[in-house]
Amino acid sequence: MPSRNSDASKTNPVQLHQNFLDLNSVTKLPDSHAWTSADYEYHPGDSCSSEMLPVIDLNDPNAPQLVCEACKTWGAFQVANHGITTQLFNDIESAASSLFSLPKEQKLKVARAPDSFSGYGMPRIASHFSKLMWYEGFTIIGSPLEHARQLWPQDYNKFCDVIEEYKKEMKQLTGRLIWLMLGPLGITKEDIEWAGKGGESALQLNSYPVCPDPDHAMGLAEHTDSTLFTILHQNNTSGLQVLQEETGWVTVPPLPSTLVVNIGDLLHILSNGLYHSVLHRAMVNRNQHRFSVAYLSGPPAGTLISPLSKLVDKSHPPLYRPVSWSEYLSAKKEHFNNTLSTIRLYSPQ
Repeated sequence: MPSRNSDASKTNPVQLHQNFLDLNSVTKLPDSHAWTSADYEYHPGDSCSSEMLPVIDLNDPNAPQLVCEACKTWGAFQVANHGITTQLFNDIESAASSLFSLPKEQKLKVARAPDSFSGYGMPRIASHFSKLMWYEGFTIIGSPLEHARQLWPQDYNKFCDVIEEYKKEMKQLTGRLIWLMLGPLGITKEDIEWAGKGGESALQLNSYPVCPDPDHAMGLAEHTDSTLFTILHQNNTSGLQVLQEETGWVTVPPLPSTLVVNIGDLLHILSNGLYHSVLHRAMVNRNQHRFSVAYLSGPPAGTLISPLSKLVDKSHPPLYRPVSWSEYLSAKKEHFNNTLSTIRLYSPQ
């Protein structure tokens, strides 16, 4: 993951407007946030499938095979019996709520700078859309201490302790999940030594306030993640949708003690396209404030990601050139959801 002062989305007046609009106090949807079908990148249809994203019990002896199948067919899945306590979920939700409920002027003290990844602000994908999203977020890379001291000068330890505990548990779960994904492909720890050592990561707190006109607003527009994979915790409010290419958008309602795992672009590359990164979005509603917490998992800094050699032969040539996470993020800033095609070596058969 690039440092705090690495490349970031371009700043424009639309972004500045979002930074200073207090969504919690808006009673009528502004034109700046009113979406029509023309404002979507693609797949603007409202059709939703009744299918359900697979739920996999990590204590099931067949979990590796079930995970593999879900990665191939969905690009996402849900996990139960993952070892994270309900208390920690409650604590991280409380931490997110305490941050986003601060006065606007307080939150703007830690506003994300144009050249930074960390801090408070709008989604980085916003510059690719003509309308603004009904969303505010806070990204943590490394220690939250610097920003927490600015938000709560006299009482920042509680927030920092919860964030560090959540990150520790997510890192452990990440190490477990990567081998559930790669093992069924015949990949061993000798094939990819860095996977067992832990990579770079970021924690993203997401807030979707109550919206006066949710049918014409967008919480977080459709995108794929620029990660190996992302582990998402939702509070008890629905909003996440993933795209099933054959059937349309599938709503993923929050299930108690269950986490959502999204395959990101880097794992798509690493698996030589066997696992596909999933297009997903977040909707908003009129009655409930929705929170989610995303743990973004990536490789160690400077690691080049390319198709694993065991997945490549004469019949299956490498589909993508090597790329680092920071290089990929820079490319995605320009090409957005078309970035994979810009590093592709061969066209699909």
